[in-house]
Amino acid sequence: MNAREKFGIPHDSVITIAGTVGVGKSTMTNSLSQALNFRTSFEKVEKNPYLDSFYKNFERWSFHLQIYFLAERFKEQKKIFEYGGGFIQDRSIYEDTGIFAKMHYDKGTMSPTDYDTYTSLFDAMVMTPYFPHPDLLIYLEGSFDDVVGRIKERGRPMEQETPIEYWEEMYNRYEDWIDDFNACPVLRLNIADYDLLNDEDSVEPILEKIGHFIQQARKWRASHLPSS
Repeated sequence: MNAREKFGIPHDSVITIAGTVGVGKSTMTNSLSQALNFRTSFEKVEKNPYLDSFYKNFERWSFHLQIYFLAERFKEQKKIFEYGGGFIQDRSIYEDTGIFAKMHYDKGTMSPTDYDTYTSLFDAMVMTPYFPHPDLLIYLEGSFDDVVGRIKERGRPMEQETPIEYWEEMYNRYEDWIDDFNACPVLRLNIADYDLLNDEDSVEPILEKIGHFIQQARKWRASHLPSS
């Protein structure tokens, strides 16, 4: 019996992994995809034509950057469902508006007009019944000290040079965002409760929770569909 059958996870499920920098989204994505034999969907940052310009001038390019991310994530989401599901997705489309665009607006690096235009477009494209929302969003969380410890441990040069105040702000924004998030079912996992790199079996309790959440969500959805 494979893991999908064992834990009752439908073959067409779409599961999105969310959380601040350093919580292990890529590790979780790869572990779940291997356990369930699902495809993966990772963020393609290096192809973004606005990224270099953005880092040189936030105010000038923040709107362009966010619109590009929105378009690319929208196309990716559409492709995932056209494939018939069976995907684990690293980072959600919802974080773009709830975390990053809002942060630019709050800090004055995106004008009120641009922010209103961006959020209106996001709502029209994504926050509708016609958009293919994931079956489940897995939110990875932990203490701020645990998150910072992981960022230091993986040693990426750009992250090491980033002031700790930035990571603290990002951490707090994510915590505020997930508390209000309701676009799809959410499973919150504490990163201190498992170790996917050193203990492969620690994925099993996670799979059990995923199966339960998706089954319950699909039952609820089926019971609320309008009768013909």
